[in-house]
Amino acid sequence: MKKQDLFRKAVPLISLIFWIGVWWVIALCLRKPLLLPTPWRVLCKLLSLAITADFWLAVGTSLLRVAGGILTALLIGTLLAFLTTRIKLLHHLFAPLLSLCKTTPVASVIFLLMLFMGRKNVPFFIAASIALPIVWANIREGLLCVDTQLLEMAHVFSLTPKRIFWHIRLPLLCPYFKAACLSAIGLAFKAGIAAEILCLPEGSIGALMYESKLYLLTEELFAYTLSVVLIGVAIEKITLWLLTQTKREKEDGCHA
Repeated sequence: MKKQDLFRKAVPLISLIFWIGVWWVIALCLRKPLLLPTPWRVLCKLLSLAITADFWLAVGTSLLRVAGGILTALLIGTLLAFLTTRIKLLHHLFAPLLSLCKTTPVASVIFLLMLFMGRKNVPFFIAASIALPIVWANIREGLLCVDTQLLEMAHVFSLTPKRIFWHIRLPLLCPYFKAACLSAIGLAFKAGIAAEILCLPEGSIGALMYESKLYLLTEELFAYTLSVVLIGVAIEKITLWLLTQTKREKEDGCHA
C-alpha cells in the first residue's frame, strides 16, 4: 500500500520531467534560441530576474490586483448565492447577468473596461468577473443540495438556526466552496495576467511579458511565463492547504 501511495505521488513529478525532456529535445533539435530556448537557459534567466527588485515589485503588484478581485468575487458570490437561494426574484434578476459574465469573451470585457476606467483597475475587475459566476454557481448548488430530512430532524430536536448552520449547512457546503475556490482562483489569475498584457498597467508582470515579446527577448518571455505558472500553482496549493487546515480545525472543535 505504501509503495502504491509513493508511486501515485511520484507520477506528477515523472510527467513533469518527461515534458521538460520533450521541450529540451525539441529546443536542441531546432537550434533557434530566439524561437525556443532550452529549459536550462530559461531557468537561468528566471533566477537572474528573481534577484532584482523590479521583478518582485511587478509580481507583488499583479498579485495584489488579482487577489483583490478574487477575494471580492468570493465575498459577493457567496452573498449572492445565499440571497438568490432564499429569494427567487433575485435569482431571476441576477442569473442572466452572471451567465453573461461567464460567456462573454475576456478580451471584449477588457477593451470595454478600458473605455470606462484606468488601466490599473482592469485586471482587478477582470479577475472578479471571471471568479464571481463560478463562486455563485457552486455555492448556490451546495445550498440547494442540503438534505431536507436533516433539516427536518434538526427542527424536531429544536436546534437553533445558528446550530443548524454550523453543524448541518456549513459542513455540507464546504466541498462546494472548496471546488469554487480551486476553479475560480486558477481561471481568475490567468485572466488577470491576460488583462495586464492587453491593458499594460505600469509595473505589472503582464507589461513585462509584453515588452519581452515586443523586443524579441524570448528567454525573458519564457522566464516570465514560467514565473506566472509557478505562482499560479503555488496559489492553488496554498489555498487547498488553507481549506484543508480550516476543515481539520473545525472537525477537531466539533469532536472536542
